[in-house]
This record gives sequence, C-alpha cells and structure tokens, in this order.
Amino acid sequence: MFANYLIGLREGLEASLVVCILIAYLVKTGRQDRLPPVWTGVGVAVALSLGFGAVLQFGSTQLSFEAQEALGGTLSIIAVALVTWMVFWMRRTARHLKAELHGKLDAALAMGTGALVVTAFLAVGREGLETALFIWTAVQATEDGYNPIIGAALGLLTSVVLGWLFYRGALKINLAKFFTWTGAMLVVVAAGVLAYGVHDLQEAGWLGGLHDRAFDISSTIPKDSWYGTLLKGVFNFQPDPTVLQVVVWLAYLVPTLAFFFGVFGGRPAKPVAPKPDTANSAV
Repeated sequence: MFANYLIGLREGLEASLVVCILIAYLVKTGRQDRLPPVWTGVGVAVALSLGFGAVLQFGSTQLSFEAQEALGGTLSIIAVALVTWMVFWMRRTARHLKAELHGKLDAALAMGTGALVVTAFLAVGREGLETALFIWTAVQATEDGYNPIIGAALGLLTSVVLGWLFYRGALKINLAKFFTWTGAMLVVVAAGVLAYGVHDLQEAGWLGGLHDRAFDISSTIPKDSWYGTLLKGVFNFQPDPTVLQVVVWLAYLVPTLAFFFGVFGGRPAKPVAPKPDTANSAV
C-alpha cells in the first residue's frame, strides 16, 4: 500500500501544483472569467484517466492467461519507462515549473477558450494516465485488488489537501528536495515493477528462464507472512525470483539511481537551492 500511496501522492501533487499555478495566475491577473475552461480541461483529464484505468482492469479479464501475462508484462515495462522519464523531468524542471506554466497559459489565453481547455487537459492528463497505468501494474504485481487502490486513493487525497494548502499559502515546502527524494523512492519501486513485468513475460512464454531461480528464501520470508506481504507491497519483493529478474532489477536500479543523484554527471547529489518564490510555494 505504501508504494501506491507514494505514487498517488507524487503524481497527484504534480497535478495539484499545476492546477494551483494555473488558477492563481488567472486570479492574480484578473482573469477569473477564464477559470471555467481550465476546470473543464482538468475534469476531462480526470475522466480520461479513470476510464483508462477501467479499460485496463476490465478489458484484461477477457484475455487468456498467456495474453494477460503478456499484456501485464508489456504495460509494466511501459509504466516503468514513463515513471523514470517523469522522475528525471520533474527533478530537472521543478525549479522552473511556475514560469514554464505561466508562459504556456499566456499563449493559451491569446489563442482562446479551446486552447485553455487543452492546456489544462495536457498538464493534468499526463500525470493521470501515468498514475492509472502504474497503479494497474501494481495491482497485477501484488495480486491484491484493494490495498493498492486504497493506497493510491489516500495518496491522491493527500495531494489534493496539500495543493489546497499551497494555494492558500498555509504550507511551504522545498519542492526541489521533495521531488528528489520521492523520485529516488519511486525508482526503487519501479525496479520491482520492472522485475515483475519480466516475470510476466516469462510466464507468457515471451522470455525464457522461467524455472532458473536465482535463489529461494521462501522458507525464511514466506509470501503469506506479514513481512513478506509488506515487502511485496512496497518493493514488489519476490522470495524466489528468476535469474533474469535479478539481472534486470540490478541493471535498472543501480545506473538509474547513479544518474539520478549525479554520480555520472559530474555534479553533486545535493539539489541546487532554487529561488524562494519557485521552490517553496506553488503559487
């Protein structure tokens, strides 16, 4: 549940910050009459994300076992790619998010109502689709249809509350540091999702080595124990992974974290302190 809470919190907070920035800019510039198109775009993005999640959940049940495993494995890999890109993108642009959105909003205002709807839709829709896809893959990985959804819902609810507090000026946070450390945790979660996606593809017959176990500590960490369930829910931990799963997990996690913290970039891991008006508040 914690992993999905983190996903919901991070993705939801991105969307909340975007909405807060757009609304605050319109209010401060005396263009409150342009708020309805923004809310329309946000509503359409939310509806599309929910619909996408429903299609994934109910559509996949109509497939054969091999097809379900192939679909789950493929979408898990796509989800990991999207989340990895998002993590690096947000770490790079968090300091300039406000100015970037203001520029896009000015251009949309000049073009008309339709452009405002599209701007809000694109700003929120990307996070919504990523969240739906990543949560669906987490549900498949944990084989638990309730806890991942509850965790993600709580994360999204928390992000909405935080977004509202940012907008009201009641809460300040260093967004660069927040997105750096939550991004690092998401990379660890994504590594587990990737390994499970590889296992799905092995069960579908797309990849070999299904019965080549790297190790088996099921007797030490039973899958049905509370700590086995906890490790499964947070890290997608599997006590009896295949050799390919372990290789893929390490091949993704080690270099991704190294690049994320700047080991190969010639820059220190410590985030650069952004200016107060862009790093410590959303509006």
